[in-house]
Amino acid sequence: MVVPEFQAFMLPTLQSLNNQKDQSTHEITQKLKDFFKMSDEDLREKLPSGGQTVFNNRASWARTYLKKAGLIESPARAKFRITELGIAVLLKNPQRIDNRFLSRFPEFNKFHYTLVRGKEQTKEQEVNEKKTPEEVMADAYDVIKASLAQDLITKILEQPPDFFERLVVDLLVRMGYGGSVADAGKAIGRVGDEGIDGIIKEDPLGLGAIYIQAKRWIPNHNVGPETVQQFGGALIGQKATKGIFITTSSFTKAALNYNPGNNVKLVLIDGVQLAELMIDNNVGVHTIDQYEVKKIDDDYFTE
Repeated sequence: MVVPEFQAFMLPTLQSLNNQKDQSTHEITQKLKDFFKMSDEDLREKLPSGGQTVFNNRASWARTYLKKAGLIESPARAKFRITELGIAVLLKNPQRIDNRFLSRFPEFNKFHYTLVRGKEQTKEQEVNEKKTPEEVMADAYDVIKASLAQDLITKILEQPPDFFERLVVDLLVRMGYGGSVADAGKAIGRVGDEGIDGIIKEDPLGLGAIYIQAKRWIPNHNVGPETVQQFGGALIGQKATKGIFITTSSFTKAALNYNPGNNVKLVLIDGVQLAELMIDNNVGVHTIDQYEVKKIDDDYFTE
């Protein structure tokens, strides 16, 4: 089962507190897990940032929204209880509690500044209403990153052929391979042999070697199985065990399914992955803005 959107957490969260006793975050979360019948796999799903599970994030924001509306309160750290207003809401037996429902409470509207005052929400805003703020930020980041990745490939193809060679060197060194740029450059720059464009150290000490094949091809010129097989055969001929095939285009399904055997580990990196690696390792890009997401440090306020 997919983790429900966070507004779906609101009513069962309020209902879980209807015994009018203080309950811990752990107790509420456990009741929600049982209510939604979540599998262990679903519960392990994490936000793109990797810092929190999707389930816990959505459960947390549901509590925050209910609290801002005055339906629940937090008498102590990680403890919650239903308020008189929350009890009154449940007595009306609502079928669903969501942002639209909570908008009837003035305190919630003060908090929920993303509501469009006096106007109908756009489709985009209605979609965002179903997501937690972290998820909205993550989606926006993914859009920016995908656009940047496309621009990177276009920029690479505009450069002279030898630029791609330098790019491969810079990227692999930034990822921890090859020792220095000078050493890596010498290795990569050697004349190719049977489909091998170069060799780079696996680590700064040179305890292992990785063979490289790089194809600067336009996006619609996919790398087929014959080209990958040629590289795999070259690896076997050199008694190599590790190879990386990097292209600015894509690999056909047959190429992706190719297995050279002989204990040879072959990694295929297409244009999309190449651009993502460049972004993640700050090769050819630079940071223009940073946003820090912070939360209350409860320890600071605890004697």
